[in-house]
Amino acid sequence: MPKKKTNSGAKKRFALTGTGKIKRKHAFKSHILTKKTKKQKRNLTHTTTVSKVDEKSVKQLLGMK
Repeated sequence: MPKKKTNSGAKKRFALTGTGKIKRKHAFKSHILTKKTKKQKRNLTHTTTVSKVDEKSVKQLLGMK
C-alpha cells in the first residue's frame, strides 16, 4: 500500500501544538483593511485552534489519521 501524501496547502496553513491541538490563523486579514476597524484587525492577528467539528478533516489532510 502506498504512503499517504500530506496536503501541501494544509501543511502551510496549520501547525500542531504540544497537546495535539491544531493551530490556525484567522481569515480576512490579507487585504481590504481600510474598512475594518482597528479592533477587528487586532483581533484577527492572533492565532486560534481548529474547531472540534473540523479537526478530523484537517488531521486527514495532514496525514495524521
